[in-house]
Amino acid sequence: MELNDYIRILRKRGWIIILVALIAAGSAFAFSKMQTPIYSAKVKLSVVPARATDWGSSNSLKDLLRNYAENIKTHTMAAEVIDREQLDMDTTTLLNKLYVSPDSSTFTLELEARDRDPKVAMDIVNRMAIVFIEDREQWNQKQDKRDRIDVKMLDSVYNLGYTQYSPKTKINTMAGGLFGALVGILVVFFLEWLEMDVIRSSDDLVKAIDVGVLGAIPPAPGDEPHAPAEKPRRLIPRPLSSH
Repeated sequence: MELNDYIRILRKRGWIIILVALIAAGSAFAFSKMQTPIYSAKVKLSVVPARATDWGSSNSLKDLLRNYAENIKTHTMAAEVIDREQLDMDTTTLLNKLYVSPDSSTFTLELEARDRDPKVAMDIVNRMAIVFIEDREQWNQKQDKRDRIDVKMLDSVYNLGYTQYSPKTKINTMAGGLFGALVGILVVFFLEWLEMDVIRSSDDLVKAIDVGVLGAIPPAPGDEPHAPAEKPRRLIPRPLSSH
């Protein structure tokens, strides 16, 4: 197909693409608004060894960060948080709301909690951070000062606030619109494919049977008195010159 063919198709059926895209975007927007919002609260913990300049201690801590992440996500820690915050949930439910991401490049642990109630999300992540810090302080008391690991909260979760984790209404709407546009394009080209064998002009006839058009015979005046003035004419093909 040539560029003119694509332009003709867009002029003729472009409204289908726009309509399908609008319907898909509107559906995605409505679906997002129907969903219950989930809020996220985060806090970062700094984990620094007493001998921070010692390469061996720093390198070992990188492995310990992953171990700390696993220690945080235990039913024992979750039960302590539930008891202190008086949360109406079991430990499994709380742990499903909690996410821990260790970052060995910055020696930090990021704690994130997600819940329908933003205050609950902030309470969970704040209390879990406090419980873990207290646990590490108790461990430090049994260690030589040179082997201790300092854990502290970089900033209060109540200062950081919370964000809406889902639904992402704008992103969903844009994605729905793009998907609808792609579907609309497929529909348009499918309709064009169905009409590939329809001859609309003398040029179409030449392409279809590989012969030239010598002339056209208009319909007789009395054949169809109520027919529109622009009735398609019958075409008479002629063989193309061999030279």
